[in-house]
Amino acid sequence: MELSTPVFPFTAIVGQEEMKQALVLSLISPDIGGVLIRGERGTGKSTAVRALASLLPPISVVAGCSFRCDPADEALMCHECLERSHQGESLAEVQEPMRVVDLPLGATEEMVLGTLNIEQAVRQGEKSFEPGLLARAHRGFLYVDEVNLLPDHLVDILLDAAAMGVNVVEREGISYSHPSNFILVGTMNPDEGELRPQLQDRFALCAAVQGIRDEEARGLVVTRRLAFEEAPRAFAEKWADKERALARHVLEAKEKVVSVDLPDKQISFITRLAAAAGADGHRADIAMAKTAKAMAAYGGRNGVTRQEIMAAARLVLPHRLRLDPAEETSPLEKIEQVLEKVREDDETPPEKPAAKGEVKKNPKVQVH
Repeated sequence: MELSTPVFPFTAIVGQEEMKQALVLSLISPDIGGVLIRGERGTGKSTAVRALASLLPPISVVAGCSFRCDPADEALMCHECLERSHQGESLAEVQEPMRVVDLPLGATEEMVLGTLNIEQAVRQGEKSFEPGLLARAHRGFLYVDEVNLLPDHLVDILLDAAAMGVNVVEREGISYSHPSNFILVGTMNPDEGELRPQLQDRFALCAAVQGIRDEEARGLVVTRRLAFEEAPRAFAEKWADKERALARHVLEAKEKVVSVDLPDKQISFITRLAAAAGADGHRADIAMAKTAKAMAAYGGRNGVTRQEIMAAARLVLPHRLRLDPAEETSPLEKIEQVLEKVREDDETPPEKPAAKGEVKKNPKVQVH
């Protein structure tokens, strides 16, 4: 059997710490939501996604299942596997690597959702379904390059499936559903057009990337890339220990995150940050809470602190800001201002209540 060519190691990627952090957090806690990576071309976005997917050990899947169902989890099985399991059949399983499924720019709705054979359903009374990209991406990554150039209705479909974990296809009164749990990663170059704010808001995390300016670091990018292309296996072996260490760290955090405590006072801090940033709805608050828990788990802590919340805010809030086009402040600078303001409000001691008979003066009003 021909061996597959190794992918570039995740731990060998130079710089781009914000992007790498967002991707690792999404792997620790996939229910955080999608990751949007904004920045110029050629900055390692697709390399990082493929490298992260190959970092973890293979997953157990039901042999022959188009949806790669988990044989140990009936709650996430497709109709066919669930029926076989309920009939007492022992489902054969195989080990397969985590997939990265690419969604091409020219993709149609049927390519994404899958197709129902209406004629067979009408004539024979049987549902015949041809799986689409959402089925292939189940229990893996769905990678959308230049997501800002996709039709809005396709982006909506992806975000709906990512949020619900289920893909529902309906045609002429006939419907078919299957599990579709995946980590959605979208990339975009803002110079080529923005994503509508309503769609940006549905990506839980946003990381900014840019070409490395430091001469030494740029040289390191070139050196490592050339070494990998000349001898992929030797290069991968050189980084194998670091890859295994990171994989262990991520798997430990995945197990720990469910038990991480998020006290009420920290939830209050999260909601005040989201409100101060002007975030619409409550998606930002929830994403910040889940991200902070994942960060705490990765750090080996049992509870969330303000340190994790402020770090989470830098990934959750920037793409949700409403900035004045005439304003020169960058999203990250604005977030730092929000963090500083909320911290100052917390540190300001509450005013003492006025004594009986005393008139409390408003410091902003001059009384003559």
